[in-house]
Order: sequence, then structure tokens, then C-alpha cells
Amino acid sequence: MEKRLVFNTTTEIVRIPFDAVVYIVAGGNYSTLYTIDAGEYVVTLQLGHVEDHLAECLSEADNRFIRIGKSLIVNRDFIVFIHPQRKKLVLSDCRTFHHELSASKDALKALKELIEKEDVK
Repeated sequence: MEKRLVFNTTTEIVRIPFDAVVYIVAGGNYSTLYTIDAGEYVVTLQLGHVEDHLAECLSEADNRFIRIGKSLIVNRDFIVFIHPQRKKLVLSDCRTFHHELSASKDALKALKELIEKEDVK
């Protein structure tokens, strides 16, 4: 069975397969999860709590989610373009969806360096 990211509250439940989550954006006390099918799901958790929940649900070996700056978590499997100077990040499966996001130069520069090191291995 597919592993899922699950958020359960007294009023709702959100269940999304991990490989369907493209990115998560902070919005104050809420976080919005964006999926490969263009779905948007708002959960009543701050991004730091979502990050902690991801860490609890996934093994240490599964590091597909990475925090970028204060307001963004991305699925590294979908990173196709990083341009720190233009503050631009593109997430895509190169077939069915394409998301252009903005982040700080410093955060994108650090992400670019991390991805470069991983690609060398």
C-alpha cells in the first residue's frame, strides 16, 4: 500500500500519497499542500509542524522533502530549474504539471548547491 501523508482533525481528514505532494506553502497558522493533480489542501498547522510531521512519517533515508526558507517545503523529485539571481524555482514532472515559485536568493543558492552535490554522487 502506498504511504500517505495524513492530517486528521476533529472536522476533517486529509490523506495524500507522499509522491503526489509537489510543494507546501506557509500561510500564517495554516499550510497549503499542492499536489500533482492541481489539488490544493489547507491544513490548520504552521509549516514547522508540517515539517515535523513529515519527518515522523518518513524514514531518515527518505529525504525527498526539503525546506526552503521560512515559507516553503518542496518535493525534491520535482525540482527541474533553480535560478537564484532571478529568485525562481520550477517544479514539474515535465509531462503534466509545471509550477513556478519564488524564494529568496540565499535559499535558492543553498538549494542549488545541495542539488549539485547530490547529482555528483
